[in-house]
Amino acid sequence: MNTPMTTQQAASGAIDPPLQGLRVIEFGQYIAAPAAGQTLADLGADVIKIEPPGGDASRRVGWTGDDYGPMFSAYNRDKRSVMLDLRSSEGQRQAKRLALNADVVLSNSRPGALEKLGLGAEQLISEAPRLVYGRVSAFGQTGSASIRAGFDIAAQAESGMMSLNGEGDRDPVRVGFTVVDILAGQSLATGVLAALVRRGVTGRGALVDLSLIDVAVSALGNAWAEYRQLGLMPIRRGNGQPTVAPAADVLKTRDGMVVLSAYMDEHFIRLCKAIGQPELAKDARFSNNPARVSHRAELMDVLKKALSQFDSEALVAMLAEGGIVAGAIKDMSQVHAGQGGVSKDLFIDVHAAGRDPISVPGLAINLDGIRRQPGRLPALGEHTEQVLAEL
Repeated sequence: MNTPMTTQQAASGAIDPPLQGLRVIEFGQYIAAPAAGQTLADLGADVIKIEPPGGDASRRVGWTGDDYGPMFSAYNRDKRSVMLDLRSSEGQRQAKRLALNADVVLSNSRPGALEKLGLGAEQLISEAPRLVYGRVSAFGQTGSASIRAGFDIAAQAESGMMSLNGEGDRDPVRVGFTVVDILAGQSLATGVLAALVRRGVTGRGALVDLSLIDVAVSALGNAWAEYRQLGLMPIRRGNGQPTVAPAADVLKTRDGMVVLSAYMDEHFIRLCKAIGQPELAKDARFSNNPARVSHRAELMDVLKKALSQFDSEALVAMLAEGGIVAGAIKDMSQVHAGQGGVSKDLFIDVHAAGRDPISVPGLAINLDGIRRQPGRLPALGEHTEQVLAEL
């Protein structure tokens, strides 16, 4: 039942977070499950992170300063940490009690690992039919590949993603961040939210199951469509796109670089006009997209010479007025809240004991009436007594 909003709440715009009152138990390390848990926490859920005596491995990955390394800091704010030794019968008993009293369980353990502890999806759902259980594996739950350990990089490699990334005459290149892990976390959160909506109608929980390899292959949907329809293997070509031009091409400016796309004929005409060379659109080499693709090298030479006369930001602003897609290539020091379309409150302070707060991006969703808030990282096992007492 929905509680009516008070006059004071309506006047201030204050609305309870959408997942307030839901409890999530997270058996997760590194990124995929913790990232999903972070989304649910940002939406108001009470996320209880079950950690082994040594803690989530991400607390110390690439970091020796304290228990709050960069990976942990990114995906674990505002969770409650409960330390349990799942190798012990008592740890397993407490973990099961927590799970059976939760709305959602998240896991990215290897297939079969939690089943051996009595904490598998089928085991828990049979005892708690309203439970939504979300799990991520590397290569699925069954089959010969399922037993393999798998990180983001393996999924990038075996999905075809790396084969498309980098220059054609050089080795394949991974995407410069753990893109599959992040997509998996978002997909898991989406599946859990869908299952919760269905539970609100039917009263039944669900198993939400996905793998890194499926997420990575699915992310290449457009490349798969081109492959099936054109009958040609997509090739690694760095920047630019093989069937349209100019498209995602990187070009130097007077003070940096921009990336732009203007492959529709009307857009190319606008581009030529904006840079002061309207005659280019009438050049037989560039008059339509097939011609521009055939004469890509010549087109790039012309555009490089023309754009080198502009500063990046001024060029992007000018092209935007003409409806041309373009962006100045920035490093992270040049990205600021409230500039270039970035929400002014996107970055939030994350606090942890014994250090100054760091500023990281919060939830990307702008939800009416909900404001992004500073977060706090839990110490290992900080909430163990509190949470167990609640049982």
